[in-house]
Amino acid sequence: MKISGKIIDIIGKKIITGSLIIQDGRIEKIIHEDNAEDRFILPGLVDSHIHIESSMLVPSAFAETAVRHGTVAVVSDPHEIANVMGIDGVNFMIENAKEVPLKFYFGAPSCVPATGFESSGAVLGIKETEDLMSRKEIKYLSELMNFPGVLNDVEEVTGKIEIARKYGKPVDGHSPGLRGKDLKKYINSGISTDHESIDLDEAREKIGLGMKIQIREGSAARSLEKFHYLISENIDMLMICSDDLHPEMLKRGHINVLLKRLLEKGYDMFDVLKMISLNPVIHYDLDVGLLREGDPADFIIIDSVEAFNILETWINGRKVYGDGKVLFRSPEVKRVNNFNSSAIKPEDIRVVAAGGKLNVIVASDGDLVTGKNIVEVNSDGKYLLTDPGEDILKIIVKDRYNDGFPSVAFIKGFGLKKGAFASSVAHDSHNIIAVGVDNQSICQAVNMIVETRGGLAVCTGEDCFNIELPVAGIMSDVPCGTIAEEYEKLTEIVREIGCRLNSPFMTLSFMALLVIPELKISDKGLFDVNNFMFTDLFVTE
Repeated sequence: MKISGKIIDIIGKKIITGSLIIQDGRIEKIIHEDNAEDRFILPGLVDSHIHIESSMLVPSAFAETAVRHGTVAVVSDPHEIANVMGIDGVNFMIENAKEVPLKFYFGAPSCVPATGFESSGAVLGIKETEDLMSRKEIKYLSELMNFPGVLNDVEEVTGKIEIARKYGKPVDGHSPGLRGKDLKKYINSGISTDHESIDLDEAREKIGLGMKIQIREGSAARSLEKFHYLISENIDMLMICSDDLHPEMLKRGHINVLLKRLLEKGYDMFDVLKMISLNPVIHYDLDVGLLREGDPADFIIIDSVEAFNILETWINGRKVYGDGKVLFRSPEVKRVNNFNSSAIKPEDIRVVAAGGKLNVIVASDGDLVTGKNIVEVNSDGKYLLTDPGEDILKIIVKDRYNDGFPSVAFIKGFGLKKGAFASSVAHDSHNIIAVGVDNQSICQAVNMIVETRGGLAVCTGEDCFNIELPVAGIMSDVPCGTIAEEYEKLTEIVREIGCRLNSPFMTLSFMALLVIPELKISDKGLFDVNNFMFTDLFVTE
């Protein structure tokens, strides 16, 4: 097979007018020809860190959309489904991914549960980690979010790093705000990447100590504008990732969108492609072609560098996207789940007014890091009240695995004027989380999720709407276009009741993430991430 065009050689930093000769899924030869077609051939795009589950799609459905955008491979951390279903969940992702041509490279989740301060559906200990890391399908140890465990030499944590060393596989990091001697110890333990830096100085310190930075641009956390300056400083130490990408964003684009933005900013095309293709392939030892003789024939064809419209996507010498059509089909999906929760009543989430001020979570648009305010909350004399005028709302988390009572706190930043919305997508343990103005609406939204055993729900005070997520309570088994349309409609309803966040459901899902500062909530209570311990709702003098 012969494919002609202007071939972009990112290693040699040159453009070759010629053709690829493809045989048995590999590039047998690259030949120079003056009369090649007027189009560009370049290496396929690689997402260096993503949780496929956050797209609310199973891997096969994700693949159908990703190849439209020129993605040929993803480095995927199945941490979300592992927290729900353990190794069975990881196996589900691997087996479903095998049914499609997109190259999925999975890691072994290192923090299941993410902390001991929340209820989880599974535990992956040393034995389970050894089992996963010994498999050829597992390319790395996934992001080690328990950085206090590394710093305090917790045997369960350091043991997993040793297993990665044993099999010669890299370890991904997760260390927001870590600096100085603590950062040195974290990196010296063998952790090689990070996508959670808070500012440029922190990222530069990490690079200086030998850690690679993955510039992240997802649905909730968007840091491209903050960190793109690093590209002109040390391109060899950078990769691009989406981390968490909701379906409506995936429908519009993937890594190709970030590539175009960087080119529009004036960055060198070869540098950008190196960061997006070459660097992750080398770092994770991926079997992904880079347009060299002998490589797998993984590449994309575009009309021009300026427009960057994807004309075709090829994986292992097979055209998987062309003429506006995906050229493979997803298999039928076997539904799996782990859900054991009953309905709640308004009296279950009342908070007795005990006087004094409260610790209130402060959420910010586009940022996983929360703040903390100390606020005097109104009451009716017996129970605490929300105050939509001051944006003081109630937030609850309910254990979905053991059917415990909800934990309750208060939060600013969501802006609801009425109603409530809820989700069983709540990082990292995926318990049920909800935020709302009144107890009745919160209970209605939560109970819709209980009834469907997983999903998203909005109750406006008059009507309720929902999306079912029947695969582990975090994914759908429908195509991206379908779930994206449903998700956008549900998001619009949330906006109609007052929320102005760009991604309200995504932001809500991170309010239970206990490994990112400052104040969060689990099903067991309000949590002070900086001190890594529970804290009281009421402030004591």
